[in-house]
Amino acid sequence: MSHLIRSSLWLLFFGTILLSWLMLYMMAVDMDLDLLGRPGPMGQAMAEMDPRMPMDMPMARFGPLFAMWAVMMAAMMLPTLVPTLTTYEKLMVSADGTRAGWVGLLLGYFIVWVGFAAVIAGLQLALLFGGVINMLGIAPVWFSAALLIIVGAFQFTRIKEVCHGVCHAPMTYFLGHWKTGFSGGLRMGIGLGAFCVVCCWGYMALGFVGGVMSLAWMGLATLLMVFEKLPEIGHRVIKPVGVVLIAAGLGLAIF
Repeated sequence: MSHLIRSSLWLLFFGTILLSWLMLYMMAVDMDLDLLGRPGPMGQAMAEMDPRMPMDMPMARFGPLFAMWAVMMAAMMLPTLVPTLTTYEKLMVSADGTRAGWVGLLLGYFIVWVGFAAVIAGLQLALLFGGVINMLGIAPVWFSAALLIIVGAFQFTRIKEVCHGVCHAPMTYFLGHWKTGFSGGLRMGIGLGAFCVVCCWGYMALGFVGGVMSLAWMGLATLLMVFEKLPEIGHRVIKPVGVVLIAAGLGLAIF
């Protein structure tokens, strides 16, 4: 019975990820965008719209933007949680972890990222009505270059190092903050989610460089965050990624 529950929960977990990516693809199609986030004729017309026009424009309202970012969080961040969930499962054998705690851990983690989705949706609206980005969430060259350099530089900070250390080695966090049952898992999930947000916010913000609905950017950002959490190579990719981002930002600014 326990094996059936475990299999069902993992299938639901991966099914949620696949469904989220499907929803993002359908959103991109509805907005007339290709995989790189480049608009077709309809998408270009949308990009040139003034958000203050007296007509219903979902991308200029908080609700639809928040829903879009929440789906992105599920699609991009849940895959990075796999090492953490499997680490917790090990403690279900050696400690007193439970399947309810596993669910609580997952839920707590997602709650934090949904909260971040609300923050970045609000930021997108502010940038949109401030004239910094267009309706598709694409920023001008100067803003994109600055963002690339800032996010790249963040890869070398002590904050990134500390938060990545927690995300990269969740066993240490569990041993220092161990709580039992669903509520315990929920609390640990919220704590781990907070460290993860601070660690990975930059990859999310880079969506404004090529457009927040660019599936290529989402896939690359997800891959980088997954690599950062892999036990053997996670700590080795942080600074090289920072160098690449800074170089890309300088190149964009110069050329």
